[in-house]
Amino acid sequence: MNIQLPPARPRRRYRSLRSIGALMLREMSTSYGAAPGGYVWALLVPIGGVLLLSFVFSLLLRAPSLGTSFPLFKATGLLIFMMWHDVSNAVAGAIRHSRQLLFYPAVKYIDAILARFVLNALTGVVVFCIVIAGVLLIFDLRPVIRLGPVVLAFAMAGALALGFGTLNCYLFTAFPLWERVWMIATRPLLIVSGVLFLYEDAPRSLQQFLWFNPLMHVTGEMRRGFYAYYDPGYVAPAFIFALSLIALVAGLILLRKHHMRLLNNL
Repeated sequence: MNIQLPPARPRRRYRSLRSIGALMLREMSTSYGAAPGGYVWALLVPIGGVLLLSFVFSLLLRAPSLGTSFPLFKATGLLIFMMWHDVSNAVAGAIRHSRQLLFYPAVKYIDAILARFVLNALTGVVVFCIVIAGVLLIFDLRPVIRLGPVVLAFAMAGALALGFGTLNCYLFTAFPLWERVWMIATRPLLIVSGVLFLYEDAPRSLQQFLWFNPLMHVTGEMRRGFYAYYDPGYVAPAFIFALSLIALVAGLILLRKHHMRLLNNL
């Protein structure tokens, strides 16, 4: 007697892409759709920061370190810094934010990380473009924009956000105290990351320490793209990508080994 087994169900193709897409839609509805104004706040916060910094520094200084426009100088530094900050924190909270969904076999922790990274990175790029376009139109500025350095600055900021966000995804969940330590330790970064001043403006004795701040390289490269005569020779993309890769690999190894324990302990 021949027993015929039922035909095997075909494996779903692109399952990870489907999961990432679904998680991105969920993220959009929970992070932006639930709050009044939604994506409007993603624009108002950086616009407010640029205007405030421009007003304060225009009272203290006659001209910015580059060019003649305080809004453009502050925007090119602040917007890329805020993108790194927001994307990094979003990736770091991926497991906690998607905890219930990660118990389903079809949803992996890497899907949650990539979904938050892609959505928040795209949001940061769009916000940057809109705010910069607004600054150029309102103040009638016509800089020679070099896309190469701009794209490289976005790539470095994204790599840092993904690398350290993934590492913190494990550390924040496994050691809740580390999240508070990280938040306190990174607060001064706005001051020492080239948002308010140039690397070359700092004293020589301080530059050797500022060089090891990866965000200083990001803001410098971004300003290279908007100021044709500015050439920040200290920028080292290889250092940024190597540092990001080390953090990313360490985070993925720790999450692969301990993610189920973290989910059960949340």
